[in-house]
Amino acid sequence: MTITDNLSVAVARTQQARQHSIANLLAPLEKISAHSSSLVAYHDVSFNVGSESYELPRYIFVGPKGGDIPIHVGIFAGLRGDKPESSRAVIQFVKQLEANPELARGYCLSFYPLCNPTGFEDGTRLSRSGKDLNREFWKNSDEPEVQLLQAELGSRSFQGIITLNSDDVDNGFYGYSRGVVLAKHILRQEAPIENEKDILSAPPNAKNRPFEITLKTPVTQPSYINEMSFTGALLMILAEYREFVSYAPNL
Repeated sequence: MTITDNLSVAVARTQQARQHSIANLLAPLEKISAHSSSLVAYHDVSFNVGSESYELPRYIFVGPKGGDIPIHVGIFAGLRGDKPESSRAVIQFVKQLEANPELARGYCLSFYPLCNPTGFEDGTRLSRSGKDLNREFWKNSDEPEVQLLQAELGSRSFQGIITLNSDDVDNGFYGYSRGVVLAKHILRQEAPIENEKDILSAPPNAKNRPFEITLKTPVTQPSYINEMSFTGALLMILAEYREFVSYAPNL
């Protein structure tokens, strides 16, 4: 076998190991952004894994004006590579916003639909370096994805952060927030749940801490149901928080 043959076999094996196409996943968002007056695609955040380059794509959807300053919310998905429902839910959610921009009135929404691109490409929960990225935040991690996401979290002045994730433990769909007010008024909880550490969140030393909500779906549930649950919850959160902001000065 020649050197060329060996290289061809190696490339074929690599392509076979890559179970999912990032380009195919993001194609609907690229198509929408190419023609939309509300959605803009950004591909300016990248990192290298060996000789390969990857992006942490960002899409910004600006809803109709609803006040003096838009509410800037970051929505993060795809931390778990083997469960892409959260990424697909972001795509479905953007499609709904594009069809009915009023749903995003008063908001500037930054979507990060694929926070673990190598894990998604390989069909694994972990990144290609073998790390659970959602356990690497704010502890001096060497993971490039985490470092870049931390830079985004620290520089974008988000007023809200929403993370979509999957759960191996519980069987039901649920959400939790940081802050008693949000837990009660948006998620209808009596108290926040704050026992998880090292997860994607605002910088620990943030002066003006945004609201933070994590939505989780069970891995045992059909994918399409998880996607619907995520999109329905996102619509509810935007509506409830818009209402909350409108009367918060009177609390």
